[in-house]
Amino acid sequence: MSAAQARRVALAAQGFGRERPASVGTRQLNHLIQRLGLLQIDSVNVFERSHYLPVFARLGAYDRAVLDRLLFTPRSAYVEYLAHVACFIPIDAWPLFRWRMRAYREKHASEPWVQANGEMLDWLRAELAEKGPMAASEIEHDANVRRGPWWGWSDVKEGLEYLFWWGEVTSAGRTRFERRYALAEQVLDDRILSAEVPRGDAYRELLRRAAALLGVGTARDLADYYRLRGPEVQVALGELEDAGDIVPVQVRGWEREGRPVRAWRHRDARIPRRMEGAALLSPFDPVVWERSRTERMFGFHYRIEIYTPAPRRRYGYYVLPVLVDGELVGRLDLKSDRQAGVLRVQAAWSEDGTAEDAADRIAALLREAAAWQGLGDVAVEPRGTLAPALASALG
Repeated sequence: MSAAQARRVALAAQGFGRERPASVGTRQLNHLIQRLGLLQIDSVNVFERSHYLPVFARLGAYDRAVLDRLLFTPRSAYVEYLAHVACFIPIDAWPLFRWRMRAYREKHASEPWVQANGEMLDWLRAELAEKGPMAASEIEHDANVRRGPWWGWSDVKEGLEYLFWWGEVTSAGRTRFERRYALAEQVLDDRILSAEVPRGDAYRELLRRAAALLGVGTARDLADYYRLRGPEVQVALGELEDAGDIVPVQVRGWEREGRPVRAWRHRDARIPRRMEGAALLSPFDPVVWERSRTERMFGFHYRIEIYTPAPRRRYGYYVLPVLVDGELVGRLDLKSDRQAGVLRVQAAWSEDGTAEDAADRIAALLREAAAWQGLGDVAVEPRGTLAPALASALG
């Protein structure tokens, strides 16, 4: 398989290269989340929260309130857990992470906070049992006071997060993006709660899903989708190969130290002849979240610079890769200035001079993004190799 074919396989598996629907409703959203397997959650909101962006990249402008109703309401078809990191996942995937919940409990048992706060954990269990779902900020307790800097957690929040990691507590929706915590039995039905999936079986199923979601990948690529580690990965991949679920392939150009890297293609993955369309990718989009895969597949070196001091940033604070016809051609540092009603392109960079020819298409994509955000204009600041062409295209 050529590197170009592998890119097209991967993008097709992720829902790109398809005609956008005339309108986006619950059916289209449910179908897309099933195709992606998860939506990663992140609190950064300088352009838009991360879980909204993969949907916009694939389906175009849509009503975020419809997605909110799917994800945030109690008894939804989705639940939150640490699947890749914190993610929304289909509710039937929750039992596949029981082994991870147990592993976290065993790991955390020796931590000083857990050992010192058994009474707090018991009190939180009883409080949720009595009063039902609550946000951490709604729980009345003397220890519900932030420690340290503004992002520090109170003991109440700390305890709720431990219970969340262990699977005792889950999300019962969100209010203004703040998670509402509930005991698992208050949210999940008996079928999900009683499902027991041995660790080996869970690894095999998660890797099978990852192969379908990525289309083609190395063992590291496939394992990273659900953050799987250890010798069970190779065992499960061997079982999937023996069963014919995945097929060994060699991708030209995928090498390590001059030797081909072993890879697999999902048996049902299609190889489109071409890949058309333009999209903005969140830093937390599955297409680019595994940075070594992004570099190997697209020749695109990508790092998020949110936590890099401003003078040391190369490209910008919240930089989104730009996908055009199956290639990553540039990167944009975007900010939704909601007070001024402007989508600000704080920097625009062309990747090896490839984005200038697509400036008109990127400009159209930015106009669509601005309208989707409820902003009336797009302003390009004169920073980056793509900025002049993009400003010209926007008129």
